[in-house]
Amino acid sequence: MRSVLLLGSILAACGDPGRPPEPRAAAEGLVLVEADPSDAPIATLTDAELERFAEGDARFELPFREPQGLGPLYIHRSCVSCHEEDARGPGAVRRLAVVGDGAPLLFGDVLRPRLAAGARTPITKPDREDVRESVRLGPAVFGRGYLDAIDDAQILAWEARQASRDDGISGRAHRLPSGELGRFGLKARIATLEEFVADAFLGDMGLTSPLRPAELPNPDGLSDDARAGVDLTGDEIALVADYVRMLAIPRRAEVPTGAALFEAVRCAVCHAPSARTRADTPIPALRDVDVALYTDLLLHDMGEGLADGVREHDASGGEWRTAPLIGIRHLRSLLHDGRAETVREAIEAHASEGSEANDSVERFRALSAADQDVIVAFVEAL
Repeated sequence: MRSVLLLGSILAACGDPGRPPEPRAAAEGLVLVEADPSDAPIATLTDAELERFAEGDARFELPFREPQGLGPLYIHRSCVSCHEEDARGPGAVRRLAVVGDGAPLLFGDVLRPRLAAGARTPITKPDREDVRESVRLGPAVFGRGYLDAIDDAQILAWEARQASRDDGISGRAHRLPSGELGRFGLKARIATLEEFVADAFLGDMGLTSPLRPAELPNPDGLSDDARAGVDLTGDEIALVADYVRMLAIPRRAEVPTGAALFEAVRCAVCHAPSARTRADTPIPALRDVDVALYTDLLLHDMGEGLADGVREHDASGGEWRTAPLIGIRHLRSLLHDGRAETVREAIEAHASEGSEANDSVERFRALSAADQDVIVAFVEAL
């Protein structure tokens, strides 16, 4: 593992949200814990859950090869290629969008440049003036078990509360074709952690599973790879989903007056500071607790400046799910494409024609330089 060296069973922990990690004593052997891990398990997991966490971590880091079902087209070989230390990047996905009423893309809107299992033709950007290309960095996955545990009723309550606002902020839940509410993915196009994991295995590595049993369309018309049939079992998908589910939120530092100023400029409307988890989630440590995720899990129109033109189910090219503000210091860059290198740059990028955040950005700009610095420090410490 990256933050824990295991001899015997896994014995390391991170405190609950907002608290520093506390190492557990090992029965025997050596335990090394980083001073500031981004990939530690929730502190209150049982020994059995910690063992499953360790097993899932190994699977998360595993580089797949052709005999295991890699391809026929793929982007990366392992989960950690896009989520190193369970944070963001370094791997990225490149997306395509048709501008205007041009013909649809034949093989989807994701570039898949690498070949395996007999494939000869990668998916690249077509030579068309009406097709634009954009970058999506792999999101952090720590703390996502808490996102999974937020009740739909809470998401709908945020939606209803914002519907009556007069400052341009009016997020909406992403209602998927299945009838579920989306919460995972940059445009909230996926409802559950299991679907999120299965979708990533297929989209990034070409690994099929019971949740995603068919290979993606490709220029060579291949319907299978070097591993006949479905590549991953349902149990393997559940194992990785549980690993992600049991990742802690990185510890936080206190920034005096930061929360009040964050509220004053209305950042807290979308980046809702607190939510309560359901009492029926699979992991007891996640049940019925207040958690500071700083997201409303709603789609917001962020205007022309951040639009990438890519539609996902009912989400338009300019809509994005509110990003959880957790573990910011562990992220290599900010915003969906990494264009912002600092929190201040990310705040400023929220303002553009048609953005729901224009009023908040103006309020931020109206603050004194010292108060702006407090808000930036507050977000950096989350």
